[in-house]
Amino acid sequence: MRLGMKVGVTRVSLVAVCLLGSLLSQFAGAQEKEMAVSPKVRAAIDKGIAFLVSKQRDNGAIMDRQYDTTMSSLAIIALASTGVTPSSPGELGQVSRRALDFVLSKGRQDDEGYFGNRDGSRMYGHGITTLMLTEMVGMGASKQQDALIHFRCQRAIDLILSAQKEQKAANYSGGWRYTPNSNDADLSVSVWQLMALRSAKNDGLDVPTEAINEAIAYLERSFSERLDSQGNPVRSGGGFCYLPRARNPTFAMTAAGLLAMQVCGQYDSPLVRDAALWLEEHPPKWKDRFFFYGTYYYAQGMYQRGGRQAELTSKKVAELLLEKQQDDGSWAAPGGEESGAGKVYSTCMSILSLSIKYHYLPIYQR
Repeated sequence: MRLGMKVGVTRVSLVAVCLLGSLLSQFAGAQEKEMAVSPKVRAAIDKGIAFLVSKQRDNGAIMDRQYDTTMSSLAIIALASTGVTPSSPGELGQVSRRALDFVLSKGRQDDEGYFGNRDGSRMYGHGITTLMLTEMVGMGASKQQDALIHFRCQRAIDLILSAQKEQKAANYSGGWRYTPNSNDADLSVSVWQLMALRSAKNDGLDVPTEAINEAIAYLERSFSERLDSQGNPVRSGGGFCYLPRARNPTFAMTAAGLLAMQVCGQYDSPLVRDAALWLEEHPPKWKDRFFFYGTYYYAQGMYQRGGRQAELTSKKVAELLLEKQQDDGSWAAPGGEESGAGKVYSTCMSILSLSIKYHYLPIYQR
């Protein structure tokens, strides 16, 4: 099933875009009708992709401020969410191919398999880059690139597995934090690693089932309401928290936990049900902390729920993001922690939040 999904991505019919500031390729009318992406949303995604293209450097990196490996990886994922992979024809395929060559180049990953050291992004960046590589397995522009993706990816996965096994207090067991040898954990870092492990397991890479089960148990300890012996919340109204055993759910963490649980197959979990209801009652607002990060997880997680919740979320996300897109096609944080990450970061997260209905990234498919 996984291979079929990826073949579908590489075979999608795209018209190559030849100018830097040009719009994304237009899909066949039947595909557009099936995906039900509004013209306004499609135009916003096109402008956002054109902005990312404009930020590609001579060495292939796509960035504007810092974390060149991580930002390039996010840009590759954003392109792939619209059907553009390293093997796609035209300029956009070349942009993706050059960015991937940069991430795969010597020195980006250290001898331990770690991507978070060279660009200073720590385990956040390592998880993002590893997730990108797991999604690109089998999508390289050549056999040589495919082989290098697989090699770098398995080493990155091994690093995540090793970091999970670091001795930690019981509350933190199964999770991750800022460095490979951290002896504590938080939900924000952990979700990126778990997503990478889940995607890698779908690829057939070496990921023990117990590693994912231990991570799910960590997620459950990060839920704001106590669980009974059957794993059910003792009362409704809960969400996910930054640290385990906390009682203060936030928008970003509840959205992240919601998506991670579902990606791991926990669709019927009462925690998933309650988290989705919590998000309905606490939808994103433009000046929320970690707005782009939370909105990305919110859009993807509620899409997994389907039905009314998915449709309401899609409208809410489009309403928020389309209003805030800048003239150059980018998005920028109004302030706070995300403003320092730059426009490439916020634009990638916005594209990923808007492009759900294209159904291209395997990890996010229902």
